[in-house]
Amino acid sequence: MKKKRCCLTKKCIAWFLTISTFFFLCEAFNYGEALSKSLLYFESQRSGRLPYNQRVTWRHHSGLTDGLEQGVDLVGGYYDAGDNVKFGLPMAFTVTMLSWGAIEYGEQLAGAGEYVHALEAIKWGTDYFIKAHTHANVLWVEVGDGDTDHYCWQRPEDMTTSRRAYKVDPNNPGSDVAGETAASLAAASIVFRRTNPHYSQLLLHHAKQLFEFGEKYKGKYDESVGVAKRYYASVSGYMDELLWAAIWLYRATQKEEYLMYFLENAKHFGGTTWFITEFSWDVKYAALQAIASMMLMEEKHKRHELILKEYHSKAEHYLCACLGLNQDNNTNVDRTPGGLLYTRQWNNMQYVSTATFLLTVYSDHLLAVDQKLMCPKGEVGPNDLFTFAKSQVDYILGSNPTAMSYLVGYGTSFPVRVHHRGASIESYRGNKGFIGCTQGYDNWYGRHDPNPNVLVGALVGGPDIKDNFKDERSNYMQTEACTYNTAPLVGVFARLHGSNPNFHYNYNDTLL
Repeated sequence: MKKKRCCLTKKCIAWFLTISTFFFLCEAFNYGEALSKSLLYFESQRSGRLPYNQRVTWRHHSGLTDGLEQGVDLVGGYYDAGDNVKFGLPMAFTVTMLSWGAIEYGEQLAGAGEYVHALEAIKWGTDYFIKAHTHANVLWVEVGDGDTDHYCWQRPEDMTTSRRAYKVDPNNPGSDVAGETAASLAAASIVFRRTNPHYSQLLLHHAKQLFEFGEKYKGKYDESVGVAKRYYASVSGYMDELLWAAIWLYRATQKEEYLMYFLENAKHFGGTTWFITEFSWDVKYAALQAIASMMLMEEKHKRHELILKEYHSKAEHYLCACLGLNQDNNTNVDRTPGGLLYTRQWNNMQYVSTATFLLTVYSDHLLAVDQKLMCPKGEVGPNDLFTFAKSQVDYILGSNPTAMSYLVGYGTSFPVRVHHRGASIESYRGNKGFIGCTQGYDNWYGRHDPNPNVLVGALVGGPDIKDNFKDERSNYMQTEACTYNTAPLVGVFARLHGSNPNFHYNYNDTLL
């Protein structure tokens, strides 16, 4: 008998190395650690009087007179990024995504010991929205302004810039910001339903009022609050936010009126007509289309099958675009040579994190209903969809051409010159002396040294379309982090941590 040849050809070796590398990367990342660090980031972004259990100790109280000039209490909330402004629209989207992650992956969050921290991150935002909603038809949507803030490089604890507050009301409408805030409160009400039912009902009360306000007095908020336009312009308009709010209110209340609003306005508001390849704080269509698509398999929604199928086709377009499986390559999302989804130059990671979240949630849905994603270039099973979502997370955590983690504080190599005022200046606890507006620029902004404070859990803007990244404080397109970058990843990290075969947990044990 002839002996079988040992498979040591170049082809076999290459195959073996590829498979070995794949399994190495699968085991290399600690998603539980990434989850814990991502939730720490929100403590770094807190405005207001910090609580006794604040874990990020280089931060201190700030913005304690916010709203005073206008006679309202607007202390609290989150700074959106590396500046010291509180922008209502991206803050509300941040809270919506944190809440959605907790709804989908609460069991996994609890198993990682992070469920309470997730709730704290959500509640820091919702407490602020309750304050900001001072009347049924009044919502305060910004404190400070980007123009004056960007002239200064100061810790939030030292702010000398304008803290003027801006609102939307019947004479100055803002259906987009009212809708997103309603969505965030409705989603959060689901999260708190079991652990804090009274608070859940309070959130729902404000959500309903804000939705009614946004629907009755239609208009774009950036036309009412001009200072927001240069920083968070509502390019998509307000129709997607009204649909978004309606579907979240339906999920929170199960009341037919919200579902019918979502269905009856589907075409006119663009829900079943827009083919979208991004999901962001501004553009909600892909996500609401995905939610509608997932409702298709529920028996109680069979009578609405026709419209839901129209939503479904648009959801599939987005998901297939992320996978590069639409027939026309111009309708697919670009990728870098290293495999990262690439939408645009400035803060591209925000689109990666939202896409990863939708891909993860939808893969779980397909698995539950034993279905596949039908793309023009082929069908995709739920496991393949989840594997692609995981590849994006792994790229973020270091499986990329630069071998750098774009989640700050994770791994051994990550951005150390993040474009962030508070992180780049000596902490208030270390130096309680006042650091002035230009002093921050003169003494801290231009320094080549790493930031004195690590902005743990922040997801920076990330590399360019060729996977290149410059870790420079002035390179704000790549090194600035935002709350809405990290928020979608909280749920995804929990899901990946929970997929560990050694993971076993009784979720009900945490709900005491």
